[in-house]
Amino acid sequence: MADYKVKDINLASQGALLVEWAAKHMPVLAQIRERFEKEKPLAGITVGACLHVTKETAVLAETLKAGGATVALCGSNPLSTQDEVAAYLATKGIHVYAWREQKTDEYFWCINTVLDYKPQVTMDDGADVVGVLHKERTELIGNVIGGTEETTTGVIRLRAMEQDGALKYPIIAVNDAYTKYLFDNRYGTGQSTIDGILRATSVLLAGKYFVVAGYGWCGRGLAMRAKGMGAKVIVTEVDPTKALEAVMDGFLVMPMDEAAELGDVFVTLTGNTSVIRKEHMQKMKDGAIIANSGHFNVEIDIPDLEKLSTAKRTLRPNLEEYTLADGRKIHLLAEGRLVNLAAAEGHPSEVMDMSFANQALNAEYLVKNKGLEKKVYRVPKEIDELVAGLKLTAINVKIDELTEKQIKYLATWDEGTI
Repeated sequence: MADYKVKDINLASQGALLVEWAAKHMPVLAQIRERFEKEKPLAGITVGACLHVTKETAVLAETLKAGGATVALCGSNPLSTQDEVAAYLATKGIHVYAWREQKTDEYFWCINTVLDYKPQVTMDDGADVVGVLHKERTELIGNVIGGTEETTTGVIRLRAMEQDGALKYPIIAVNDAYTKYLFDNRYGTGQSTIDGILRATSVLLAGKYFVVAGYGWCGRGLAMRAKGMGAKVIVTEVDPTKALEAVMDGFLVMPMDEAAELGDVFVTLTGNTSVIRKEHMQKMKDGAIIANSGHFNVEIDIPDLEKLSTAKRTLRPNLEEYTLADGRKIHLLAEGRLVNLAAAEGHPSEVMDMSFANQALNAEYLVKNKGLEKKVYRVPKEIDELVAGLKLTAINVKIDELTEKQIKYLATWDEGTI
């Protein structure tokens, strides 16, 4: 097979600058890479990764390679690949198969080509590699030691597989690490989603009704950032506890059916399907903007939008205008795909530093702990705390340590009010 397939290998020099910039803002991975170069914990291991091919992912790929791994990489979304970065990685010995604006058959060809390298460790962002392995390439499963999963949507799919008894090798849910979801999902998604919306539309958010569908950690982060931009934030939820939390955080909470009439900007972040659908679109204002920051492009029911529309045109990159039968316009961003990656550059390097540190360390953990049960695991506490500690060291923040007396107190039950 060819060593790589990218849009234009001549873009590598531009990609090098992007990766250099990201690496300067990823000090935790830098510390891990330094150790990996000395110890080679991944020697003889092939990592098959399906991740967003961004400048931050490049820093991870080079860290894995420094640890001795052979790395085969494809993009986890047809619109998220940074072609300059893909070209750069191809010149650095990474077997990369990714380019922006892939067709569906090309997307799955890339996944299958990565699997042709017979990886012992898989890295997913959305569980598509796991899905293809379990449905189409079952002959390769015996090679796999274990895998990692980066995102909420993927973990949902994997836990469903585990529940059904379908999962054939262990997976570590990197998404569920505290040093991932409390930072990547909240601060990363909050900032990068706003970034994508503004790049695609350049609209003013202050004073607008901004509807956030889903109040998980991604939704919390986006609601916080939209409020900071001066928007009037509405949250929609199906979980009563999360809905109550949104109320206590000062946001309006209502069903999507009611929010549809008020909203100026809508963003879905639920991990579910058809969150915005026909009955909601029929109530939206003329000029409403709808976008998705969940992993798959199913949260907005685009077939419904197509059926309701009499005309469609592209106004600017990542901004499509649909004209409905009554003349109202609805504007869809980034084809309903991840707006923060399709219309912007994804999360800031500083938060991906922790997420990808977890990826690297958990790949090492899987190699050192062969024979785990075929289920979805949380990130080991010691890895989570190590990543947090390395980040604090990198940003020159010190914290207290427990005294011997405090350690003893916390370990006893017979001390209380004196």
